[in-house]
Amino acid sequence: MTNLQGGRSVANWSDVDATDIRAYIGLLILAGVYKSKGESTRSLWVDHSGRAIFRATMTHTKFRLMNTTLRFDDKLMRPSRHREDKLAPIRSLWEKWTHRLPMLCNPGEDVCVDEQLVPFRGRCKFRQYIPSKPAKYGLKIWVTADVETSYAWKCQIYTGKAAGSAAEVGQGKRVVLEMTEGLQGITVTCDHLFTSYALVQELLKRKVALVGTIRRNKPELPSKLLQVRQRAALSSLFGFTKNTTAVSYIPKRGRNVLLLSSKHRDPAVTEEEKRKPVIIADYNHCKGAVDNLDKVVGSYSCRRMTHRWPQVLFHNMIDVSAFMHLCFLLLWIPPGSKPSPSGGGFSWRSWGDLWCLQKSCGESIHLVHRLLLP
Repeated sequence: MTNLQGGRSVANWSDVDATDIRAYIGLLILAGVYKSKGESTRSLWVDHSGRAIFRATMTHTKFRLMNTTLRFDDKLMRPSRHREDKLAPIRSLWEKWTHRLPMLCNPGEDVCVDEQLVPFRGRCKFRQYIPSKPAKYGLKIWVTADVETSYAWKCQIYTGKAAGSAAEVGQGKRVVLEMTEGLQGITVTCDHLFTSYALVQELLKRKVALVGTIRRNKPELPSKLLQVRQRAALSSLFGFTKNTTAVSYIPKRGRNVLLLSSKHRDPAVTEEEKRKPVIIADYNHCKGAVDNLDKVVGSYSCRRMTHRWPQVLFHNMIDVSAFMHLCFLLLWIPPGSKPSPSGGGFSWRSWGDLWCLQKSCGESIHLVHRLLLP
């Protein structure tokens, strides 16, 4: 489709092939490794201050033309599909990519379901505003991530409600059920956007436990858990049903933290000074998987300046794919010296060493299929 767009919009266009596309993606990833997402593209090709590998791979003119004409569908055939599908410009590639994610590996015992906001302030019918996110505006993607490695096991983009339709009821429940479909024997951690008693019961039918914060306006919460007055700071109050535990924790006077869990059955608290319930300790340990993914991907992003949202989404797919490939490469490192790909101490300069390690094993990383992440 890039060649179609190039032939229509660029005089004397020379068709690109699979090798050119691979080189283009490779340079994008390399620019991310150099933390050059805020740097002008031209400066990467400058003789005295640029990078030699960029000049050796392709000319700046060719890279700029590929960046401008990059397309994922036939633009002339798009209007008929766009009326029913807001993701039409990149739907085919997106579905192929998301279909492969859960096929590559299994997550560990703990996963986190949360939202990722891909920064974008251009025109897009389903651009979202999330004030709690650093970027504020962008494309919202639901992500199921492995807690130990932040590997993105499943992704689902939010394209907003259909024109003329009412707001979706029970969206949080639907999202978690869809994002954990196919998993058993694991614990899901999510925040109050998703957690409800009905969701807990549905997940238990699938042999999946849930730990999450819950809003105080949920009707299933007993009134005693909602009372804050006359409660001492650092006190905990538990409520139990046949298969669910609710806890109310007062970290300081006037504040009430509410959580729901189908994993914990005891009113246990930690031995630290704040005496937090074990439910909260487990939640704090697992809640940041998607945020860690966002942090690492954002620090080394290949994103370039563009006003086209399909290209922004494509760049995010490259970023997430590069991070997941890093997770696979870590499988080749001995357990005693294995760093965490989501930890702050890991340097992406290790890419080259990891690649050499893979080659020395004489095997292809693409043969790894549905392995448990470390």
